[in-house]
Amino acid sequence: MKNEYNVLFLCTGNSARSIMAEAILNQKGRGRFHAYSAGSHPTGAVRPEAVHQLECAHLPTSGLRSKSWNEFSKPDSPHLDFVFTVCDNAANEVCPVWPGQPMTAHWGVPDPAAVEGSDEARAKAFRDAFLLLDRRISLFVSLPLATLDSLSLKKQIDDIGTK
Repeated sequence: MKNEYNVLFLCTGNSARSIMAEAILNQKGRGRFHAYSAGSHPTGAVRPEAVHQLECAHLPTSGLRSKSWNEFSKPDSPHLDFVFTVCDNAANEVCPVWPGQPMTAHWGVPDPAAVEGSDEARAKAFRDAFLLLDRRISLFVSLPLATLDSLSLKKQIDDIGTK
């Protein structure tokens, strides 16, 4: 059994959902998982609403940044064990070839940055996205990775994306 698994969360802009997922997993999976996030077309900035959700949950936000997924396809990049797309756009894009053939799944989360309306409506969208990611990541870290064969594990991580 590995001591630590590397997980990459992908989203087109890498400004909210994937950033929140990175921070949540780094906290909940500390010692077992190391999370990263990236985007196919990064915005270059982390949404303040995403940072606010993380701060409300008392999660560290230092070091979080919007970056390209190309950073993780280089020979000296961390070996990835899992790659999860959290937006439909990234799931439908042609991803780089990840060295080591990590296990992948789509965990689509509605885009809170796309919500228009009142401040309360936007805040609720970011809170809902955070809570959905938090629930899925809690399910993921509770999986008995050492006892699951590849097919069972793939089914489990796919199923998490529907919860």
